[in-house]
Formats: sequence, structure tokens, C-alpha cells
Amino acid sequence: MKFRILLLCLMAAFSGCAQKVVRFEFNLYTDSLKRGFYNYISVDAQLSDSSWRPLDSTKVIFTSDAGHFRGNDLFIDSSYLRDSVCVRATLRENPRQWKEAIIYIRRRGFGDLPTEEEVINGKSPAQRRRNR
Repeated sequence: MKFRILLLCLMAAFSGCAQKVVRFEFNLYTDSLKRGFYNYISVDAQLSDSSWRPLDSTKVIFTSDAGHFRGNDLFIDSSYLRDSVCVRATLRENPRQWKEAIIYIRRRGFGDLPTEEEVINGKSPAQRRRNR
């Protein structure tokens, strides 16, 4: 009986120490989404002990007005024509806490990026176009 009481006290003490989300923010790694790819949507939370931790889809419900989510990854179809997507992150533990962000779609193609050889040799895509 004493063991059960002690166990209950310990469980109550540990549950009281659980960190609560004070606030959370989008922490986007890029300034735009890419069509035809999965785009990672990062959300970081400040906990009650002032530390910051990333949140995943087990803690956040992700929704958007385009594409579909798999975990934290938002897939935007290559045929999507609008210039932006509105993404919403809602805390599972408190659905009254949510954030929205408008994220723009990448306009520039990937052909403008330097090749591996150009990076190694210090050339830019503009120099490549001039040499054609």
C-alpha cells in the first residue's frame, strides 16, 4: 500500500513538471515553397521553462489551403497556379492556440542555380549564360 501511495506521489510530481507551450512560431528554412516537392514546415515552441523546442505533427495539426501534409511536410502539386499558400499550425493540446503564415511559391526555376562544377570553380549562372 505504501508503495502505491509513493508511486502516485511521484507520478503527480512528474506530471506537474511537464513543460507547457507558452508560445510558438513558424521557423521557415526557406523563403518560398517549391512545386512538385515536399516542403518541410518547421514550428518551434517556447516552453514554460523558456527553452525553445521544435514541434512535429504529433504536437501540431497542420492544414493549408493547397496541397497536402505528410507529417510536417507540405506537398504542393506542380500544376498549382497561385503565388502563395496559407498554412495553419494548431496546437493539439490547446486548439485555441494557432498561427497562420502565408508562404510564397518559388517563381525562379532550378536552372538558375549553379552546378556543382560552377560552385567549385567560383562561376555564377550568369557567367554560364554569357558563355553560351
